Amino acid sequence: MTLDSLALYLVSLATMGGIYAVLTLGLNIQWGMTGLMNAGVAGFVAIGAYTTAILTTGPSASHLGGLGWPVWAGILAAGGVSAVLALPIALVSMRLRSDYLAMATLGIAEILRLVVRNEDWMTGGPRGIAGLPKPFETLGTPVSQLAFLGLVLGMIAVLYWFAERAHRSPWGRVQRAIRENEVAAAAAGKNVEAFRLQSFVFGAFAMGLGGALLAHNIKFIGPEAVEPLIATFLVWVMLIAGGSGNNRGAILGAFAIWTLWAATEIMTAQLPPELGGRAAYVRIFLIGLALQLILLFRPQGLIGERPPKPLGQID
Repeated sequence: MTLDSLALYLVSLATMGGIYAVLTLGLNIQWGMTGLMNAGVAGFVAIGAYTTAILTTGPSASHLGGLGWPVWAGILAAGGVSAVLALPIALVSMRLRSDYLAMATLGIAEILRLVVRNEDWMTGGPRGIAGLPKPFETLGTPVSQLAFLGLVLGMIAVLYWFAERAHRSPWGRVQRAIRENEVAAAAAGKNVEAFRLQSFVFGAFAMGLGGALLAHNIKFIGPEAVEPLIATFLVWVMLIAGGSGNNRGAILGAFAIWTLWAATEIMTAQLPPELGGRAAYVRIFLIGLALQLILLFRPQGLIGERPPKPLGQID
């Protein structure tokens, strides 16, 4: 591998890690701040990815869309549609708690996955939607890759700023009170259902943005790109590894686990040919092993949750 190809690989690695950091920040708003166990992250990733794909691609007889919107408008619309669709989902499921909520959101994500796989007229079915425009691609290599990485990092910075402001605000204190003891929060006069709904919708907005970035990065979206393994399980591992309840930990966990996931691909590629068909299972085993080690020796994650400082106070 030449130096140039290595540099491009590292840029690609950082880009995907950044996209997952966007998803992990969204999950941290839901689980880390409010204790909402969303096992349907893949569903909101799919909503965001297919929304921007339909809005920004050219005319096609194989799927809905062909509107040719600018990429920036498609990405923002992806977050907005994800948040809007999260609202009725939240209204139906917010009265559920812990594992019941997880099962409900998992079921909704599976419904969405089956929709995108079978509704060919809208999503292209198993063939997916190809030819998505990628920002800055006219700049050529490697400038386009670096510019897209800058876009992803900029989005992380904006989401992190808003998440930190929310975490340190009175709104964030209520969310943590609900997470720790929602009965006590309700007794203090707080509308628990409304706050839980807000957290769910805000987190879904970030997940929709992450799904849109993923689609534009690979210039394609299909059912395989939103499988629960890579769009839900990995995001949960990243949050737990980085530190639930800590926005910096969520970002660090995303980059660390995606690097490990990429390393497992390189490792499994060295397996003998007769074991090549089992490489995917070996990768899952290695990630699961890493998660178990983290839970045993660092249950609070790489960066544990800390009491937030008041707004306006500099770290």
